[in-house]
Amino acid sequence: MSPFHNDPADEYTDPPVKANILAAGAVLWRPARGKDAGAIEIALVHRPKYDDWSLPKGKLDPGETPVITAVREVAEETGLRSRLGRYLGHVTYPVTGHRKLKRVDYWAAEVVDGEFESNTEVDVLDWCRLDRVMDALSYPMDRTIVRNFLRQPAETATLLLVRHAKAGRSDRYAGDDDLRPLEKAGRAQARALVPNLLAFGATEIVSAPPARCVQTVTPLAEELGTDIELEPLFSESGYAAAPDSARKRARDLVSADAVRVISSQGKVIPDLVEWWAGEDGISLPPARNRKGSVWVLSFNGGRLVAADHLDRILIPNDFPQG
Repeated sequence: MSPFHNDPADEYTDPPVKANILAAGAVLWRPARGKDAGAIEIALVHRPKYDDWSLPKGKLDPGETPVITAVREVAEETGLRSRLGRYLGHVTYPVTGHRKLKRVDYWAAEVVDGEFESNTEVDVLDWCRLDRVMDALSYPMDRTIVRNFLRQPAETATLLLVRHAKAGRSDRYAGDDDLRPLEKAGRAQARALVPNLLAFGATEIVSAPPARCVQTVTPLAEELGTDIELEPLFSESGYAAAPDSARKRARDLVSADAVRVISSQGKVIPDLVEWWAGEDGISLPPARNRKGSVWVLSFNGGRLVAADHLDRILIPNDFPQG
């Protein structure tokens, strides 16, 4: 069965008890040093308020998405700037002393730069080798997230596939459909995508030529100070005419040195992702491929090892939590 659905009553239905405190964090990692070169280490933080050892995490601020929160909280608790990779799942648990349920979403996050300094929330950061990280963690839920992290290689290359933002209905646009622009809501989506794509380290942009695809990544290009490369193979007509060439082009864009963003269309992305997953032997999560959604594709040695679909998780949290 295809993982792409159109039924709003499917896997996106809220659970019977909905979390009302939202948080996000990361398994923060770096290459090990010294005699352990070639291995990796995971950062654990000690919180004096609770006297525990955990993964860096924290609550969403108003207007944030979990993606943005994960990067911000890592920086605030550890002093380290990071780049997100694979999605590692979420944990949900009751908050002691409150009639509230907390949900924490986690990503793998590689250290980019920075230096730890003790602060009011975290007084010690410990880089743990994998052979002792499970015993060092205070909570079973954190161990579950670390196990998810360890199922795939830590070091991955990332490719971001973006479906263009909202552009109204084609049957209500009188001109050339390739010139149909984003509507007001779509322009807002395009702006909101910027910090989320930057959280994954976006550096370069390739877009299908239709105006709505280009406009979706224009705010990102302006933020990066870079040009948008046009690729007709990623348009619906170009893809339909030469799918093998388009797939090869997409695979050629995977790089260990750059995180590339591809802006494309609704009849391209599902087929491309399904083909890629079939070729490299992975299962896909369910996805509705809505406008403004993003596939985060993770590769190791040129092989697709994970595909994470960001849809509702990209909707900003506009209300104070907790």
